[in-house]
Amino acid sequence: MQRRTFVASAACVALVRAMPAMAQGAYPTKAITIVVPASPGGAIDLAARLIGQRFTESWGQPVVIDNRAGATGIIGTDLVAKSPPDGHMLALVASSHAINPSMVKKLPYDTVKSFEPIALTHVVPLVLIVSPTLPVKSVKELIAYGKANPGKLTFASSGNGGAPHFSGELFKSMTGLDITHIPYKGSTLAHPDLISGRTSLMFDTVAAANVQISAGRLRALAVTTAKRSSVLPDVPTMQEAGVPGYETSTWGGLLAPAGTPKATVDKLNAEVNRILALPEVRKTMLANGIEPGSGLPLQFGAFIASEMVKWAKVAKDAGIQLE
Repeated sequence: MQRRTFVASAACVALVRAMPAMAQGAYPTKAITIVVPASPGGAIDLAARLIGQRFTESWGQPVVIDNRAGATGIIGTDLVAKSPPDGHMLALVASSHAINPSMVKKLPYDTVKSFEPIALTHVVPLVLIVSPTLPVKSVKELIAYGKANPGKLTFASSGNGGAPHFSGELFKSMTGLDITHIPYKGSTLAHPDLISGRTSLMFDTVAAANVQISAGRLRALAVTTAKRSSVLPDVPTMQEAGVPGYETSTWGGLLAPAGTPKATVDKLNAEVNRILALPEVRKTMLANGIEPGSGLPLQFGAFIASEMVKWAKVAKDAGIQLE
């Protein structure tokens, strides 16, 4: 567990102290904790830090970033699900939040009913990368190679149950290819085997793969989002590359415990959308291969529900058994 706290500037504190008594009683009234159910350094961690710092600047309350990694996000998310619904304990979850119901037989919370959606904070495009030892330079050539060589292809992932794993399973089901999944404990640990040819291909975040792509050590065939990535503008989308209807990503979004007052949720939503539109925030996110999000709580809730349906079908088609 790792924590970071953002402290308000003296000017912010003075401003808050000068506010009328009634305004001082409005949310937030104390420190806010944003639980990141993952290790430091990833996209949801970066988004939490960017948002938390500006919460402090706007509202004069410290914000603690609490990294609670483990069990594909379940441990940290469960902490928030069981917290008081007053808006002072939040979770910034990743796409695994919508995948876990298709991987885990009995979650300690209800993925939908235990939370109030606040906002989609970001989307991270994935990129299909292949080993330079593989004699293919396009998605169509990869599919043709796989059909000509059944059982020879393997795909690495950052671990069971994440968007990179399920993106590979979706690719298998949509193309009819026979590809063996090889999970690793993190995407960067898979790169050496991919570079050497011990594994064939991988779906990884643009941010994690771009260094190897730029150096020519891995070959990028397509990005998984509907639009091209700003970091890899010359790489086609999967749909452009010949797999119509294919679209995946890893994403992040802010949740509060179920029962959090609507006024608090709306205030958080408005502030998150304001922060994500700031030029300096957008620049930082885009430089890290992260597309800033936006939208209303209802939209984020509907998005989570649609992701759950999509990944449940992928899990069923892949024959993934609940653990």
